[in-house]
Amino acid sequence: MTELDLVLARKEAVADGVVRLTLRDPQDGALPEWEPGAHVDLLLDEGLERQYSLCGDPAERRELAVAVLREPNGRGGSVYVHDRLAEGDPVRVRGPRNNFALVDSPRYLFVAGGVGITPILPMVAAANARGADWRLVYGGRTRASMAFADALVDAYGERVELRPQDETGLLPLNSLLATPEPDTAVYCCGPEPLLAEVERLCAAWPPGALHVERFSPKEGADAGPREAFEVELARSGVTLLVPPEKSILEVVEDAGIPVLSSCQEGTCGTCETEVREGVADHRDSLLTDEEREAGETMMICVSRSCGPRLVLEL
Repeated sequence: MTELDLVLARKEAVADGVVRLTLRDPQDGALPEWEPGAHVDLLLDEGLERQYSLCGDPAERRELAVAVLREPNGRGGSVYVHDRLAEGDPVRVRGPRNNFALVDSPRYLFVAGGVGITPILPMVAAANARGADWRLVYGGRTRASMAFADALVDAYGERVELRPQDETGLLPLNSLLATPEPDTAVYCCGPEPLLAEVERLCAAWPPGALHVERFSPKEGADAGPREAFEVELARSGVTLLVPPEKSILEVVEDAGIPVLSSCQEGTCGTCETEVREGVADHRDSLLTDEEREAGETMMICVSRSCGPRLVLEL
């Protein structure tokens, strides 16, 4: 996967607790192409890698932009970005890659909560450019905490509905989603309670209508028995024992076999690996029900085996 040595060209506050980072090539070279929904890994410090959705314009090939919410009780990435990263600093970037791609549809309903607006920004621009029928409902704690809110209203007018919680209460998800709409793709990104409720309400919608992206694992995603099992690495010709207290990823890394990984919690997709034999016990927060049923890949940072043996394309 592509790694880029970029420089932080601009760092600007775009809402209470949110900064936008604009990254450029030091030689002003063109950067990799990407599509709405894509994200990158920022390799911020030794052992500190975080994933952020791209929120700029895919047609602008000279820069990549992300927005970062300061989370004092998080894992340290956002605090590093807010407190230590400065304009002119070098930043290593991995990607882009896309697990939240915008499908073709005549209609879209976009639902964003807080900093979950970031992947939605290029999506609404793309939907608008395609001439699709679309609507965005965007909520946040306060109006001041809602990044890009004014710019969205200025650009798209009544297609954008802003719902600051301190003014209007929680998002009206029942009225939005209780009745399935034909030929409508629903895209949602935001905090876990929002995503869980949207998933519950969209259970009655046609399969594949709902698309979500998470910044943290589903509640209880890693629950379940933790038995030991064997994993055969087909390309490496090695069979390893995965004990109850370790993940496949940890065991593979301990064996000195290189494998890409990032989030370590089943949300980013970096460690997605082909399953050649056996049945995976999926514990990620990324694969759809259809993808899990197909059983073709798994996230080896969290998922395990339903049986005594797996064969992986590693």
